Amino acid sequence: MANARSQLSQVLKTSPEDPNAWNLMGVIDAQEGRYRAAEAEFQKAIAAAPNFAGAYLNLGRLYQENAGKDPEALKKGVAIYDRLVKLDPANVEAAYQSAFLLWRLGAFQTSLERLGHLPQAAQERPQSLAVRCGDYAGVKNLRAAQDAAERLLRHPDLTEADILPLLPVLVAEHHEELATSLTEGLDNRRLASAETLHQLAGLYEQSGKLQQARATLERVAQLQSISVPLLIEMARVANQQGDHEGTLGYLAHARDLEPNNAGVHFFFGMVCVEMNLVEEARLSLAKAVDLNPDHPYYNYALGSVLMGRQNVREAFPYLKKYCELKPDDPRGRLALGAAYFYGHEPQLARQELEGVVKYPATAAPAHYFLGRLDNQDGNFDAAMRELHKALEGIPRYAEAYAEMGLIQLKQKNYPEAEANLRKALEISPESYPANLNLMILYQRTKDPRADAQAKRFEEIKKLRAERENEFLRTIEVRP
Repeated sequence: MANARSQLSQVLKTSPEDPNAWNLMGVIDAQEGRYRAAEAEFQKAIAAAPNFAGAYLNLGRLYQENAGKDPEALKKGVAIYDRLVKLDPANVEAAYQSAFLLWRLGAFQTSLERLGHLPQAAQERPQSLAVRCGDYAGVKNLRAAQDAAERLLRHPDLTEADILPLLPVLVAEHHEELATSLTEGLDNRRLASAETLHQLAGLYEQSGKLQQARATLERVAQLQSISVPLLIEMARVANQQGDHEGTLGYLAHARDLEPNNAGVHFFFGMVCVEMNLVEEARLSLAKAVDLNPDHPYYNYALGSVLMGRQNVREAFPYLKKYCELKPDDPRGRLALGAAYFYGHEPQLARQELEGVVKYPATAAPAHYFLGRLDNQDGNFDAAMRELHKALEGIPRYAEAYAEMGLIQLKQKNYPEAEANLRKALEISPESYPANLNLMILYQRTKDPRADAQAKRFEEIKKLRAERENEFLRTIEVRP
């Protein structure tokens, strides 16, 4: 390349207006990534030989390849191709490229008109049919777009490269069904590479076709080296399907490949939370925090899981860290307040909870915990006011009804206590506090339903591990 450049420089010293030399110099600079130099050299070639079609086409191609560097590149490309068409109306390549760039610029109707001026044979080329499909989709003529797509997919000379530029534009314009149809057509003709199948899997996932998405990702994994990002995608789809075991399988493989990838450990831990594998969740989330101690959501998730353990105080430092990292998120202070409540730090709990009652997202659970604090202090009227406020925010708040029932049970107001406990169980039949307090109520009043309720409570106790902490139901751990 250096030798060629040297020779061309010698030519231009003796013949500074040589269009071929300028054109070739432009080709060299284009290949070496010197966009502006190549642009200037192709322009000099055209200035020296206004009918030099090759220089026009090279300059147009340069503009297409550098659209990311120059926001005006596509418009300049259209202009240069149109200049060539005026000089040579029979130049099919220039006319097609003009239509293609107009499509990329969103000038769909004008692009269709350009395509209409091509010879019939050129209009039926796969590249032209692809642009026509995109143009019709752009003007919302989906029937014509589908017809062009079908003709394109039947074409014997179809290649993957004809369709790939269409896909992101169709998705951006919310024509996912058409994009899926085109990609499936490539796959049916055995023209789809692993990269294209990857895009097809994304289209399936986007449209909720999770089984097809997962099966397609499995095919991608067979066609290329397995990678952690691909395994995470497969895990995400499996998790959406509710296949937690499959999700953990993908993530375990990813963890083996990249044992220091904090995101993999976090994902693994959150799936364990969903499966009520508390110890596995704790270990994975602790590893994520160890690898990335300043990630707010890793700290939040670990703190929330630790609240379900016997020593709730273990959660304090992680929830405090979340509050430091995300001071504007009231969820953090609510979480910390709940941890203080369960960790028997009532003053600290009240301080945090009173600070978040003004936020809609945290008001109801904050009032609920404040009501429980007042109940513990024997301030029953204040407790009932707080619990009513919690129910204003969440009308079907089972735990709030259960706490009201407990207060009324303490006050020996048995009919009202039973009514509220029944409301709690209507909303959440497996509510631990509601079932417990209803059993105590029946035993205290010597109700004949006491034995049946005691048996029911024993069943609920077996499920308590996943619901031991009401807080885990009032706050979602989600980044």
